[in-house]
Amino acid sequence: MSEAARVPRPYVGAAQNAPTGVDGGQFCAELEGKEIVVFIIGMRINRLRRVSSWWPVARSMRRMLEELQGRPDAGLLGARSFWSGRMLLTIQYWRSLEQLGAYARDGKLAHAPMWGAFNRRTAATADVGIFHETYTVRADQIETLYGNMPPFGLAAAQRAVPRSVRARSHAGERLGQNDPEYVRS
Repeated sequence: MSEAARVPRPYVGAAQNAPTGVDGGQFCAELEGKEIVVFIIGMRINRLRRVSSWWPVARSMRRMLEELQGRPDAGLLGARSFWSGRMLLTIQYWRSLEQLGAYARDGKLAHAPMWGAFNRRTAATADVGIFHETYTVRADQIETLYGNMPPFGLAAAQRAVPRSVRARSHAGERLGQNDPEYVRS
C-alpha cells in the first residue's frame, strides 16, 4: 500500500465531518531547518491582591508577542499562551537560540527594558514568580501528531501536512511506537 493511500482507521471520514477551523484527520508538523528552539516562559501570581505587581508582568508578555509578530526576521515562529489558576504560560517556537538571545538582550525592543523594570520594582517583593525553560531540539528528534485539531503547536508555527505525507517521524520509531491499524482511503 502506498504511503499516500494510508489513512488510520479511526480517522476515515474525519475530513468531511470536521467543523469549520478544524483540520479533520491526522496531521504532522513539517519542520524547517535542522532544529527548533522551544521556549516556555511564564509567571505565577503569588499574591492575588497585589495587582499592581502582577498586572504589568502579565501585560508585558502580550506586548512582547505583538512586537515579535510585527518582526518576522526576529526568529519567533509561533507562540501560544495559556492561563491556569495563578499561572500564565506561553510556549514559543524559535528558529534559533541566537535569535532568541538577540531579542532578549536588545535594549531597543520591549523585553530588555521590561526585564529591567521587573528587577527594579517587583522581583524583591516576591508578589510574582517568573520562570522560563529553553530547549534546543534537533528536527529528527521531534515527533508531532495532531488529530482533528485546528492549527496548533509546531504545526501552527511551521506548517501542517497530512500524516500520510510525513508518516510519523523517526522519533516515534526510536520510542518503539507502532502505527495503528490502517485501511485504504
